[in-house]
Amino acid sequence: MRQLFDKQTATDLEFDVIRSHLAELCHSASAKDRMSELAPLRRYEEAIVALDQASELLQIRDNLSSFPRLEFEELHLEIQRLGITGGVIDLDGFVRLRAASNLMNDVLHFFKGEEELFPQLHALANQAYITSGIVKPIDKVLDQRLEVRDSASSELQRIRGSIGTVRRDISKNFEKVLRKLKRDGYLAATNEAYINDRRVLSVVSSHKRQVAGNVVGNSKSGSFTYIEPQENMGLNNELEMLLDDERTEIRRIFLALTNEIRQLLPLIETYQSVLTEFDFINAKVRLGQKMDARRPAIENESFLELINAYHPLLLLSNKNEGLKTIPQSMYLDKFCRMMVISGPNAGGKSITLKTVGLLQIMIQAGLLVPADESSKFGWFHYVLSDIGDNQSIANQLSTYSYRLKRMKFFLEVANKRSLLLLDEFGTGSDPDLGGALAEVFFETIYNRRSFGIITTHYANIKLKAARLRNAQNASMLFDSESLEPLYQLSVGQPGSSFTFEVAQINGIPQEIIEEAKTRLDANKVEMDKLIATLQKEKSEIELLNKVSKEAEASALEAKEESDALSEHYAERLQRQQQLIEKNNKDLSNGKKMGQFIQSYRMKGQNKPLLEEIRKFLAIEKSKLVKKKELAKVKKEEPITVPKPRPKEKKEVPKTPPKPVVVGSNVRMMNGSNKGEVIEIKGKEATVMFGIFKTKVKASELEVV
Repeated sequence: MRQLFDKQTATDLEFDVIRSHLAELCHSASAKDRMSELAPLRRYEEAIVALDQASELLQIRDNLSSFPRLEFEELHLEIQRLGITGGVIDLDGFVRLRAASNLMNDVLHFFKGEEELFPQLHALANQAYITSGIVKPIDKVLDQRLEVRDSASSELQRIRGSIGTVRRDISKNFEKVLRKLKRDGYLAATNEAYINDRRVLSVVSSHKRQVAGNVVGNSKSGSFTYIEPQENMGLNNELEMLLDDERTEIRRIFLALTNEIRQLLPLIETYQSVLTEFDFINAKVRLGQKMDARRPAIENESFLELINAYHPLLLLSNKNEGLKTIPQSMYLDKFCRMMVISGPNAGGKSITLKTVGLLQIMIQAGLLVPADESSKFGWFHYVLSDIGDNQSIANQLSTYSYRLKRMKFFLEVANKRSLLLLDEFGTGSDPDLGGALAEVFFETIYNRRSFGIITTHYANIKLKAARLRNAQNASMLFDSESLEPLYQLSVGQPGSSFTFEVAQINGIPQEIIEEAKTRLDANKVEMDKLIATLQKEKSEIELLNKVSKEAEASALEAKEESDALSEHYAERLQRQQQLIEKNNKDLSNGKKMGQFIQSYRMKGQNKPLLEEIRKFLAIEKSKLVKKKELAKVKKEEPITVPKPRPKEKKEVPKTPPKPVVVGSNVRMMNGSNKGEVIEIKGKEATVMFGIFKTKVKASELEVV
């Protein structure tokens, strides 16, 4: 079975550079080695798991969770020694085992109870299990400084006690001799030194026979002689034997500890594999964070829908230099499997081609990609490219010969699950002959139902794409005024090469340009001019649409603000009206009570008057109760303010517009070019304007 992609594709699309970046972000050598061999996964299900793992860890990192640092020293040597009967792990090995066990336990504790939120990482971590069976025995032997404890065994404690006593005696004797020789003037300025871990005297060589002891060496110049004092010779020998006893006892302790831990060898092997896998995933996430990558949707069928997608390496480079990167959007599906991109040189055709190929390879390798989360990726069995000048000196192949060999290879694998990427195919040979062969090749892979993107300057390829039902033209936008590339892909029409315009702006004399035009077929010059005009018109239409949408959004926002303001003033008006009514009522009641008081004063008899007052208060109370009940019922009813009725306009009978159907002769509402509708898909129509095919909204067309 052939590879999903080959070495040349990895080079063309710079996937090997991506691998190099990932390897640098790995901590362990095993993860680095895996990253250097990273390739698209064979099975769709494997890619889903890899993408989910990276996505879950990205979520953890983005939320600044206290996830353990995935840094550890590998356990290959310890696993090897545990696997051999009689094998002994050394001090450094136990330190590595202890650190790995603590890290694995921390990871397991983090994912405890998080199976629903992080299912893939939870499953990965739970290949191991929490245990104290490694750390606890090691901590009985090693102290906080990760050195062997005196209490590791009674024999070791005894030996180290003796070592301490002998060292004190040696030091005492040495200081005594040192003071005497200093008085005698036999010592060098340095007085002493250490030779083979033994404390010795630095004696002036001319006085060496006056000092009793063992000569152990000389200075480089021969001026000084290093002498072990006679008083310490026996003690130093005793110390050496004690140190040898200490080493023997420590080895015995380490052997016992190794045997105790050996039963956990399968778990330790799991530590190595799981922690390496976490390191591997973590590198993916770290690179993803650098380029604001995400996990888009992926389905097990062949298609591609990129929305605001970036070339990863270009994005990283521009970020470092503080430059802006232009995103690209495009789609390929069963209705539009092939795309032909044309336009001027240095306009971004090749980088667009590489963006598509590299992102697809990264997705199928389980990597996060810098594209909008609404993007959708399909699954291809082959992703192959032919980009740039691949001239081989070693094989004595010219550019054209090499590309012919690539074409042969493509024809062997081209099918409905293939994504083929070709940059300027047909170059390197006679333009007419190369263009003819390129056209037939394009037709062949189209008939194989392959998916593909081709960049070209050949007019016949553009024409072929316009005529094929499931193919389309696209172009890289170019400012016709400044003659500067815009690095934006425009789908639906071919692009002009702007050959003469670019030559003019680069200082080529006008008479040479005009003479060159006379050497060409007039129709070819006119066609390139027409393409440039169409490109400009489309850009203007797109700009108008953008302005229209912005104006519509602004109008909607203004209406919402106006409605809110009207509601606010209506509420204020109602409250003021209620206040006025209350004040008027209070004033009326006040006048009535005043009349009662005046009548009381004048009549001098209060019994009938009091009865009249009681009736008045009862009536007012009844009104108040009814008002409260009514308010309670209407509490939930919205307050509406009557709006002024618009002036009635005389309706003028309108002729309904003719519906846009397949076969209709139409024109753009904002243009004059006429075309024929050849396909309608949803709200979008495919229109042939002469030899050019483009897709527009049916609502932007009118039947003529």
